[in-house]
Amino acid sequence: MKPKILVITPVRHITGVADTLESAGDVIYMDDPSSEEVLACVDGYDALFTNPNKSSVFISAALMDAGARLKVICTASTGTNHIDLAHARERGLLVLSLTEEREVIDRISSTAEHAFALMMACIRNIPAAWDSVKRGEWDYLPFVGRQLNALTVGVVGYGRLGRLFAGYCAAFGSRVLVCDPYTQVDDPRLRQVDINALLTESDIISLHVHVTSETTRMVNHDWLARAKPDVLLVNTSRGDVCDEDALIEFLTARPGARYATDVLANETEGKSKSRLLEWARHSDQVLVTPHIGGMTTEGQQIAYNHAASMLKAVL
Repeated sequence: MKPKILVITPVRHITGVADTLESAGDVIYMDDPSSEEVLACVDGYDALFTNPNKSSVFISAALMDAGARLKVICTASTGTNHIDLAHARERGLLVLSLTEEREVIDRISSTAEHAFALMMACIRNIPAAWDSVKRGEWDYLPFVGRQLNALTVGVVGYGRLGRLFAGYCAAFGSRVLVCDPYTQVDDPRLRQVDINALLTESDIISLHVHVTSETTRMVNHDWLARAKPDVLLVNTSRGDVCDEDALIEFLTARPGARYATDVLANETEGKSKSRLLEWARHSDQVLVTPHIGGMTTEGQQIAYNHAASMLKAVL
């Protein structure tokens, strides 16, 4: 009997992924199901294939326990905070992700490029300027921006994406500060500093960290109090690294500060209840994109096809 695979994220628009999965087992596609829908049918499947960018389903203990036949969870992502990993270990389930697939993910620059795009959109006031043009206006005065080579950019986290982003900023002439206590910065264009120096000196701060016990709500009242009052904070890592209530208070008190993000806290289950998203609808200090950092044609082709191949090999 062929293994049964439940796919709970859209994949059929990506060349090759469905072919690989269907060569590995019998596949059912649920492009954007609810947790209740998956819970109701997961019992008949050996494997789950997912991605947090386009899924409202948290792979919870209850969902795993409902899948009596479940053996493998495969996510086409480096992040795994949409999966209860502790319970997966207890159940003896294999979790496949791209986290340690260095040769593969080193070919994907999409998220670092998106962080750079968010930064440039903010320092050149592009969203607000376009809104003005759509209203029939044609006035540059409200949208005078900044030159990147006149600014100090702080990069928190010097892994794959932080390294790429820092290199982009250095190439544009920025003074670039990097904080990562676990990695040695080897680029002579960059200066490695502690977090206090980065916060106090940076005009722009970009976050490139995984969600861990150390980084969850890392951006809090104390952290923000040390930042410049007109800082631009860019987040393409995970929303959970920010205390969003503290962030709203900071932005409210400092009208020159801004936040550009591709992610929200508790994103998988809580988008509809996001206080930050609701606040952002009435503020020009926040720019939000719907977790599209890694969603390029090239990035999806590489990530999803490799994840599908990993699952096929295991099955």
